[in-house]
Amino acid sequence: MEGKKSQTLSQPRAILVFGAPASGKTTFCEKFSQQFRAPYYNLEEIEADLGVDRKKMLFILDLIARTGQNVILEGELKTEAERDEVKALLKEEGYNPSLVWIQTDVNTIKTRLKNRLKSVAKAKEEYDRKISELEAPSESEKPIVLSGKHTFETQLSHTLSQLAG
Repeated sequence: MEGKKSQTLSQPRAILVFGAPASGKTTFCEKFSQQFRAPYYNLEEIEADLGVDRKKMLFILDLIARTGQNVILEGELKTEAERDEVKALLKEEGYNPSLVWIQTDVNTIKTRLKNRLKSVAKAKEEYDRKISELEAPSESEKPIVLSGKHTFETQLSHTLSQLAG
């Protein structure tokens, strides 16, 4: 097809990871990236580091997608609309995107945030702000659901079995 990469069995994968703050997203992404030697990009960090808006961030993501490499992505996936926009962009470049939703109980998240931010007040503020922006996945999104408290080996096993199925 002209303008689009054909769908093949060897089409590149994009693993899109989202969830609450301090749920274990970054840890999972970093380990998954290392395990499969796939580049990992935290889109929110790139956006903040470069001082760009969402439109420019999507342009950067399109450039990344044009490499055709398997990629692990975190950030800019808070709402179903954001996830759909990223998935559509990736599909346009021939990717097979999969969503991974990492869930962790509220007490664990708050403890992790408190330890990270060294302040109960800052942890509460960060949690409240981020949670208010986050939409849980809909049934139609069919995410792979992981616990942020399980070992990476358990998360990996579950992810791989879901990707194969």
